[in-house]
Amino acid sequence: MGAGREHAHAPHRRGDRLRDLQDLSRLREGAVTLPFKALVLAGSRPGEVDSAAAYAGVSHKGLITLEGRTLLDRVLGAVQAAGADAIGVSTSDATIVEALPESVRAIAASTEGPSQSVREGAETLGFPLLITTVDHALLKPEWITQFLADAPASADVALMLAPEDRVRAAAPDTQRTYLKFRDGRFSGCNLFLFRSEAALPAIALWRRVEQNRKQPWKIAAMLGPGLLVRYLLGLLTLDEAIARLGALARVKAAAVRAQDGLAAIDVDKPADLDLVRRIVGETL
Repeated sequence: MGAGREHAHAPHRRGDRLRDLQDLSRLREGAVTLPFKALVLAGSRPGEVDSAAAYAGVSHKGLITLEGRTLLDRVLGAVQAAGADAIGVSTSDATIVEALPESVRAIAASTEGPSQSVREGAETLGFPLLITTVDHALLKPEWITQFLADAPASADVALMLAPEDRVRAAAPDTQRTYLKFRDGRFSGCNLFLFRSEAALPAIALWRRVEQNRKQPWKIAAMLGPGLLVRYLLGLLTLDEAIARLGALARVKAAAVRAQDGLAAIDVDKPADLDLVRRIVGETL
């Protein structure tokens, strides 16, 4: 009976291994064909106390430690391992600047918010530009290479989102904000690609989205009356919505679906920090 079970499952395991090898090959090809710069957003609003940093007893969330490394070091390590040929950190915090390795450039964060910091980072670093955040505590190089490999070459702007079922499978007790479409619910992954200067007009729209990121219906309202009705009726797909938002910003935009649901988890609040510590096996 034991041999029978082994025989029955062997083709499935061989198939899994083959798919893993194919995925790895594809990701490596993606990393080679698209050299990129990376911008890590590590700004903070003046006078605002970050709850996760306060909970961890540090002055900035980038200095929170996980598995013996700061979140800043973990994120920088991931983008470097993915193949970034230049890295910048957008911050206004002196302790973060002091913690940067010599190979990483400090870029003053804009007081106008993350979207304007992206513009200044793009002007400093160039393109293609991968953008992520310092609180992306679990960020892995393979998520980045998958993102770059799957982003359509025709897209000026791409963003990664994780399907709800993958997020819940990876972290059942996480609380995320989801956008609902005909083909499912999706959560953002704090990974963006600006392929060239043609992406810069998207920044004005980004500013509007960041202002409403906790109120998905307001983001949906940007689609216009016709598409908004389709969204509310559950008839609009994710790709249709992203393409429409791109058109509003006068860019070609595309969504990339995350393969790993953990890509949607960042450290916005103390509960998120407890969650990522449980995920990596740290005792609370």
